[in-house]
Amino acid sequence: MADLNEKTGSNGEETVGLERTDSNSSVTGVKERRLLRKLDRHLLPGLVVIYLLSFLDRSNVANARLEGLTDDLHMTGNQYLTSLTVYFIGYVLFEIPCNIILKLTTPRIWLPTLTLLWGIVSTLMGVTQNMTGFFVVRFFLGVTESGLFPGVVFYLSMWYRREERVYRVALFFSAASLAGAFGGILGFGIGKMAGVADLRGWRWIFILEGLVTVVVSLLAYLFIVNYPSTAPFLTEKERETIQSRLAADSDATVAEPFDWQNVSKCLKDPKCWLYGLSFHTLSLPLYTLSLFLPTIIKDLGYTAANAQLLSVPPYALATILTLLVAIYSQRLGARAPLMIASSLTGIIGYIILITNKHPTQRPGVSYLGTFFAAAGIYPATALALSWPAMNVAGQTKRAIACAMQISVGNLGAVMGTQLYRPVMSPRYVLGHGFAMGYLCANVVVVGTLWVILVRENRRRKGLVGNGGSYRKDSTVQLEGDDDVRWRFHL
Repeated sequence: MADLNEKTGSNGEETVGLERTDSNSSVTGVKERRLLRKLDRHLLPGLVVIYLLSFLDRSNVANARLEGLTDDLHMTGNQYLTSLTVYFIGYVLFEIPCNIILKLTTPRIWLPTLTLLWGIVSTLMGVTQNMTGFFVVRFFLGVTESGLFPGVVFYLSMWYRREERVYRVALFFSAASLAGAFGGILGFGIGKMAGVADLRGWRWIFILEGLVTVVVSLLAYLFIVNYPSTAPFLTEKERETIQSRLAADSDATVAEPFDWQNVSKCLKDPKCWLYGLSFHTLSLPLYTLSLFLPTIIKDLGYTAANAQLLSVPPYALATILTLLVAIYSQRLGARAPLMIASSLTGIIGYIILITNKHPTQRPGVSYLGTFFAAAGIYPATALALSWPAMNVAGQTKRAIACAMQISVGNLGAVMGTQLYRPVMSPRYVLGHGFAMGYLCANVVVVGTLWVILVRENRRRKGLVGNGGSYRKDSTVQLEGDDDVRWRFHL
């Protein structure tokens, strides 16, 4: 049952939940800050490693291309782009079904199984002998990876309070930019294995990175736990503290069976579609950058080996800024303004890339543009992906909302894979232009959603009034995010 009270965040809007405290829990005597650190230690490292491998296994095709992938499989530049597209088709189609399976099963079974399956598929990319086989494997890589991110976002919502999820989701997502940095280093090193066992360097990139994923997936069956009520690393008092914290904040402690009606509620909620659009307008620049950055840098006049290494610094900057922006967002109690600021930073990057008319003569200018692009895209994406986990109530509705956000979002990635065509090298005006346009659209979408949530919070405050049914000692269970006592985080 929810113990609800009203507080005012730094953004001036009222929110629902217990006042944040670093003292002992009044119920169990457990220090909350120490408990949060314990949860972070046990939950986050393994999940971050898994997502790092996921992003690495989907984007290492960019590094493999520089090591002869398209030549050996007799693919033209446009056919290579098609191989990128089929991945996202599988990804989009199976996003929501995967989160339904997660709700019907358990995280301890489903998340490691997904990891094992895509690790096997990723390894198979290294032994494909023709273009058709490569297309098939890429499609199933998308299918098997589709359930990880929305599944983990939902999973974290069952452990942490609403305002605590931003940093955790951002830390999890930071593995994406970290994977880009590792991908460049690994691509440079593994590429030198060309000739070992008579295999080209690009094959070793897929085989070795895929096998690492398989090994980690087997370990994941041991280190991923289900929910607080059964976690073996928690004491009974710590379980009670978590239950108390979550019961006062959201529906994470409610035993909610799967119900198709709750799926329908998500699909009929315009805000859930806007959360999807907030990621859609970021996914095109996000994935075009991660899939084409090594090629963009190489086409500035650098060798393939140097391009692999030069792709590392922009990703490193993006990783640092993603975490810093998430920390600041949590302290400030705001997401929308920081998302808008981040998108504007990315727009500056693409303006630099587009306006440099002679990139091979001034490669440093275009290279600087990639820093601004990465510095804007990744922090904005991390905040956007944390939004539905904080604002959607009802476990099934939230699970579907998280999955729907990725599905709607990755439709942008499907189109983005066709924009960086070889004939447009080295300026890639079409690709850079679309990415910039999408970031501009993100500013509009986020601004619109921001206004809607502010107005809805004010409307609900007016309905409840001072005192009334909205009291600190209320024990009436929240009825999803339609409940007038529910406040949206902005």
